[in-house]
Amino acid sequence: MAKNLNKQIKTFPPAISLVKMLGPSFVLLALGLGSGELILWPYLVSNYGLGIAWGAALGITFQYFMNMEIERYALLKGESVFVGLAKLWRATPWWFIISTFIGFALPGIIAASAQVLAYGLGLNDFKWLAAGLLIAIGLTLSFGKTVYASLERINKLIIFIGVPLIFILTLFLAKSADVAALAKGLIGRGEGFFGLPAGISLATFLAAFAYAGAGGNLNLSQSIYAKEKGYGMGKYSQKIAGLFHLKRGHEAIKLTGETFALTDKNLSRFRHWWRLVNAENLLVFWFGGLLSMCLLMLLSYITAYNQGGNMQDFSFVVREAVFIGRALTPWLGTVFLFVIGLILFQAQLGIMDSTSRIMAENLALRQMAWAKVKTINLSRIYYCFVWAQIVFGIILFSFNIYEPKTLIVIGAVINAVAMFVHIGLVNRLNALVLAKPFRPAYWRRAIMFLIFVFFGIFSAITLVDKFFR
Repeated sequence: MAKNLNKQIKTFPPAISLVKMLGPSFVLLALGLGSGELILWPYLVSNYGLGIAWGAALGITFQYFMNMEIERYALLKGESVFVGLAKLWRATPWWFIISTFIGFALPGIIAASAQVLAYGLGLNDFKWLAAGLLIAIGLTLSFGKTVYASLERINKLIIFIGVPLIFILTLFLAKSADVAALAKGLIGRGEGFFGLPAGISLATFLAAFAYAGAGGNLNLSQSIYAKEKGYGMGKYSQKIAGLFHLKRGHEAIKLTGETFALTDKNLSRFRHWWRLVNAENLLVFWFGGLLSMCLLMLLSYITAYNQGGNMQDFSFVVREAVFIGRALTPWLGTVFLFVIGLILFQAQLGIMDSTSRIMAENLALRQMAWAKVKTINLSRIYYCFVWAQIVFGIILFSFNIYEPKTLIVIGAVINAVAMFVHIGLVNRLNALVLAKPFRPAYWRRAIMFLIFVFFGIFSAITLVDKFFR
């Protein structure tokens, strides 16, 4: 292959081991644990049984393929997809700022965390506990040396504690008939229905489908995390420092990536990286996420389904804890509540970080274009968005807007539409910008097109059903 004569070309770094690569997918998995995995799918199962489990499996499979196309760009360019999209379409930064804030600033997940913890603590009201947890998130993100390192450590710790506990509880409580019901549900066979049960809310199902994994614009943050972890050309990128670790002269961050020569050696190194990032995302995000959802749905089925009437809120979590306490030992039910509350807290922590990164980077891109500069103080913009979301959430709580299910479902429907948009944008970006040897194979393009069409049609049907009937 002919070499690129660009004077600023870098060497495409050799791949690191799979063990050292683990991290970005843990963060993305942690984001999903607080929405679809832990809340919406178990909620639907508590009302309709395991026949809807196919939606969770299909949803996270869709997101796996989406993640890989997002990571493809970051791996090759050493910059986030937002940088590439802004180069092609100047209006995209505003879309990502607005759609991210509207979709995720609604504090439904932290409200759910507070509700669960309040029950475990014997508190009647959880509104101000939720406000306190938001402030705790802001302080946690502000005091780390680098934001990504702090976030990865917290997410790994809570996942390694929470998921095994759920696995053990489910193992003790599940019977062969329950596991058989789950297996049937993964192919769409429910109790008296196939596919979707009568009376299910399309908005809630779409919300769960969109959150079978991360959801909304959160998937795009995978390109930021992969870059900061040092995947591929991301080795040359800079990291966001903690608010109280900013040093004079080191605040400016370059958002654009680097280029490398189109040589056989670099192509071989990319292919090695590509195999590893696929394996990392498949192992941690897809398998870990699907296993978590199956365990949580099965636990909800055992403890809350057919236990007396449909539930219109997330009280099924309390019902699960009561069942566990009666079946095993009372204190274990309380421990279960606290673990669920902590998982939801770390999910909101990750979402706050991810959304603030997305909005900060997009605002920075517009400011850099206006000022015609190549570097910017990204950390300070990031923390403005962190605390803006916290203040917004506390304002909603002060006006008694804090019912978790309502906030989560509204946000998730918005985020399903956002996913439809960014799937199309990223596919187009990779087709236009990446050199031919690095573009996705035809079978991957076909899958991404089907995902794009699916989200477009499903979003349109849901919006019509929700707002025009």
